[in-house]
Amino acid sequence: MIDVVHFSDPGCPWAYSAWPHLTALQWRYGDQLRWRLVMIGLAETPDRYVRDGYTPERGALGYRSFRSRGMPFATGPRSRVMATSRACRAVVAVGAQAPQLQLAAFRALQFGWFTTDRLMDTDEAIADALARVPGLDVGAVVAALDDEATVATYEEHRAQARAAAGSVTEAQGKSAATDGPVRYTAPSLLLTTADGRGLEAGGFQSLQVYDVCVMNLDRTLERRPRPDDVTELLRAFPHGLTTREVAQVLAADNDAPDDASAEDTLIRAAAAGRARREPLGHDALWHAA
Repeated sequence: MIDVVHFSDPGCPWAYSAWPHLTALQWRYGDQLRWRLVMIGLAETPDRYVRDGYTPERGALGYRSFRSRGMPFATGPRSRVMATSRACRAVVAVGAQAPQLQLAAFRALQFGWFTTDRLMDTDEAIADALARVPGLDVGAVVAALDDEATVATYEEHRAQARAAAGSVTEAQGKSAATDGPVRYTAPSLLLTTADGRGLEAGGFQSLQVYDVCVMNLDRTLERRPRPDDVTELLRAFPHGLTTREVAQVLAADNDAPDDASAEDTLIRAAAAGRARREPLGHDALWHAA
């Protein structure tokens, strides 16, 4: 078992764009990796972004530039710049109420952030995004956003994320200090074994970096090969996978993901009634039928 601390934020396009790599890592090692989400809290209010010159137009143009990394993005400009703290607190609240749904909730908020023009720092938009998570009590989550316990846990997350001074992540130039302390950027992974050995993969990294870290920490882990059937892959991820995520898992170890081939395979599975396509941004989310 390797513990993985995953520093992230629903409003970071780099974190969102890393999902093909993280999904492939989860496929290969499954429950042998024990994940813990830690919310960075990139912005408590939109003020810092506005001071730095961010605008809705700049945000939409930036999202288009991220499309080449594979995840679905929409490019409709929003009415204003957003802060990320409230969505982070929603992830914290889900972790307290239904930890088994926290990852799906985190992804749902990211989909709301990057594939819609909703204002994702409002309770209404957060609730609508979370409604895509089956079994989640969305009302209870939204009601807990300002609870003392939620805020306290969120502040603990922020403090953990801002403890990167002197770390490998800082030495590699993958940290940031946008609000004072040196912090981990999204997505940063800290991997630790039961006997205390650890490795860091700070910021946006390739799948190969993650795979090398895991194997150097414990070469005895069982490494699952590529699936023979795409529906086997979709069944393993009930929250759904994007085309690039599927392509990344289907790719040979160091081959580039082939989106067109993966989409052809998914279309055939959907035509046969074995998969379901949900339009998302400029692409799709695929589910097992």
